[in-house]
Amino acid sequence: MNKSIRMPWVDMAKGLSIILVVMMYSAYNTGEYTGGVGFLHYVIGFATPFRMPEFFLISGLFLSQVIDRPWRRYADQRIVHYFYFYAVWAFIMLALKVGIFARAPIDMMQQLGLAIVEPYGVLWFIYMLGIFGLTAKLLWQWKVPAYVVIPLAALLQMAQIEAPSYVVTQFAAYFAFFYVGFVAAPLVFRIVAWTNEHLAWALAGLAVWALTDWLLVFSPGHAILPSRTQMGLAALPPLHFVLAVMGALALCIIGGLLLKLHFMNWLRWLGEHSLVVYVAFTIPMSLFRAFALKTGFITDTGGLSFAVLVVSITTPVLLYFLVQRIGYGRFLFERPAWARIAENRPSVTPDALVATTAMPAAPKFTSFKAPAE
Repeated sequence: MNKSIRMPWVDMAKGLSIILVVMMYSAYNTGEYTGGVGFLHYVIGFATPFRMPEFFLISGLFLSQVIDRPWRRYADQRIVHYFYFYAVWAFIMLALKVGIFARAPIDMMQQLGLAIVEPYGVLWFIYMLGIFGLTAKLLWQWKVPAYVVIPLAALLQMAQIEAPSYVVTQFAAYFAFFYVGFVAAPLVFRIVAWTNEHLAWALAGLAVWALTDWLLVFSPGHAILPSRTQMGLAALPPLHFVLAVMGALALCIIGGLLLKLHFMNWLRWLGEHSLVVYVAFTIPMSLFRAFALKTGFITDTGGLSFAVLVVSITTPVLLYFLVQRIGYGRFLFERPAWARIAENRPSVTPDALVATTAMPAAPKFTSFKAPAE
């Protein structure tokens, strides 16, 4: 088997992604309670076209590394892996929010049952990764060509479907980006490599992209509201799709450029452990926001949003270090042996918002066949 290593720029991009996601929830959650708008609302407004698409596109980048594995091994890494963490943290969140704080155990049991078929809260992302992994494997096994899948998936995304089922709605909204990440992985890796060697061109391209995104998001018709962003021209379906893909690529390029700055290694570590933050950030977010508003500790929407962001990211990281130190509770962030359906593999920790497998030093991709191990 070829010796494998991680791709650090991917972790950098994932670090940026998790910060943007937590920032969105921090700003909108705070704005909903204060009724105001802070400076983070404008940052999130700018990132609205690509914030979640980038997460899904990165998650598809390494799919060709595992897509041709036997069903049991593939399902263990790309389906069971995500559903395990979804189940653990959905139970924790519902137990705390409904069972303990609301003192409604019957409602908690009902919502736990519903969470099996309808993803709960912010955990919908992890749930959908399992669904996407299953769908991609079936499409590959049935030999459906990419030139059929991607246009159909793009049309679903642009249709802006609002179905009674949240799974259907989110599948239509984001599967295209996951599959684009899978199919376009060779191109993405080549672009990131090229921009790392041509800094001036990379910075110029990023400046053009950022200005274009800003002008289209904040064009006439936009509105920055306490709990959401209403985009201007960027909301037009075809344009929105293009901005989403370009924004996702831009964050990948930025991730590659940030590797040149050694003091940004903390961001790489955060991206490597992005699932640690994602599954646990809402609990400290809600508690700190409620405490700050009740005590008057911070009342300004912008300042409080930023404080909530910092607390929401650092608290899960501290919990992770505590769990590693004491040796108890590792099931919160690491999938134990009993939760696997295939043979034990080294990569079982939840650094898998990209994949549980690492990237070969010289990656070679095909759309429907993974390189030999």
